Amino acid sequence: MSEWFDVLTMPFLFPFMQTAFLISILVAIPMALLSCYVVLKGWSLMGDAISHAVFPGVVLAYIFNLPFILGAFCAGMFCALSTGWLKENSRVKEDTILGIVFSGMFAFGLVLYLKIETDVHLDHILYGNMLGVSAEDLWTVTLIGLLVCGFVLVKRMDLLAHAFDPQHAMAIGLSVRLLHYGLLSMISLTVVGSLTAVGLILTIAYLIAPGAIAYLLTRTFSGMMLIALVIGIGSSIFGVYLSFFLDSAPAPTIVLVMSVLFILAFVFSLWQTARMSRRTLASELGE
Repeated sequence: MSEWFDVLTMPFLFPFMQTAFLISILVAIPMALLSCYVVLKGWSLMGDAISHAVFPGVVLAYIFNLPFILGAFCAGMFCALSTGWLKENSRVKEDTILGIVFSGMFAFGLVLYLKIETDVHLDHILYGNMLGVSAEDLWTVTLIGLLVCGFVLVKRMDLLAHAFDPQHAMAIGLSVRLLHYGLLSMISLTVVGSLTAVGLILTIAYLIAPGAIAYLLTRTFSGMMLIALVIGIGSSIFGVYLSFFLDSAPAPTIVLVMSVLFILAFVFSLWQTARMSRRTLASELGE
């Protein structure tokens, strides 16, 4: 019995695994909160676009000897602002514009990356480095997480009104433009803070999956935020834990865990809808 216990608790004993658990949780919390608004507003592709668009900013920051986070944030905001401007001044739909902008910026970043000679592993932006994050990365993610969580908690109801009906939000006196770009800024900042630690694919998954799963399981926004937090944190812990025994990278393992949870939530929502339909039909026949 003790041997099994020693084996099951082994992942928690290694310092690099402890760091992976910590960084994944720190990233998951603000991402899970933002994912609720991303899903409600239909901005899932926006999160994908910003995640890809920051790469040329990182490469340019390296070339000009600037902090990576500054270049990434500027590139992410450029992607978001240019998308909004193009949408307002053309007949092209937003999803098409997003696809063009983020694919173009990502390709530009790859061209720059392949042209420079560096010992710095910029590919961590693409794949993450959860098992080898630095103390600076931990502090960066923590500070950004506190800022984002504070913004979401203070503006929670205003952001909810903006997500459901921007026209109504404007009519009751809310600054829709400020909420719009404030939310975009928080998404960009969170993406920038998490990319070097968890990588591109997991960043996109964090920004979409927890909110999408929670949306299938509850009909209240408070419940949605709570479930999204549980999904984000739980998937992070279990994914990192499972990766140790599978001898796989933590980031894709976490994505797989969230994918399985989404499928289970989808099946459960179908079953629940069918059960409610049967109950409604039975009550109507009874009358």
